[in-house]
Amino acid sequence: MSLELKIENAKSLLNHIASEHSPAVFANSLGAEDMVLTDLIAKHAPSIGIFSLDTGRLPQETYDLMKQVSKYYGIRMQVYFPERHALEAFVTEHGVNAFYDSAELRKTCCQIRKVEPLRRALSGKQAWLTGLRREQAPTRQNLGAAEWDADNGLHKFNPLIEWTQIDVWSYIREFNVPYNLLHDRSYPSIGCAPCTRAVTAGQDIRAGRWWWEAPESKECGLHKRKEVA
Repeated sequence: MSLELKIENAKSLLNHIASEHSPAVFANSLGAEDMVLTDLIAKHAPSIGIFSLDTGRLPQETYDLMKQVSKYYGIRMQVYFPERHALEAFVTEHGVNAFYDSAELRKTCCQIRKVEPLRRALSGKQAWLTGLRREQAPTRQNLGAAEWDADNGLHKFNPLIEWTQIDVWSYIREFNVPYNLLHDRSYPSIGCAPCTRAVTAGQDIRAGRWWWEAPESKECGLHKRKEVA
């Protein structure tokens, strides 16, 4: 499928979401895929809201891009933060970098910093959108463009699910889309600063995320999948 057709399909899906599943919101992590969706939503489906999760451990480059998005598109993303008391209790008991100690503690950290704020962001919404792509990871091979999110009780859409990394960067270059400068430093996937590092040529695109864990477990809990619509 050509990139032009993929763009048209994404625009069609965005228009469907805006008209049939309002209010809908896009969870923007400010990675390359999410910047493509930001551009498409801003230009073709502006009624879809955009929010981001600030875990408190994001790279400076991500904060810089957040500011750039506001200026470039004339929009302000809603930003959600971890619940203070839960985060303070976790850090006090386990340490500021406990996520390195075990997969269980890492997932608990993600639960506090990402999953709980996501649930607040999705409260009262009919649908949410992500920039997930099937090519990204073994855990995403069976994802569809439209799903039912049983955990949060609403529709979930992945408009770029069939896009390749080449598609993403072709779109960014063709439409002059702003992006995270860490991508120019061999960071194909960007999350929290202490849990993300650069990859070497030929490595999997998510090899720099939670590199101390097995590939099949490299998810933060935002994208649990119980059933498909």
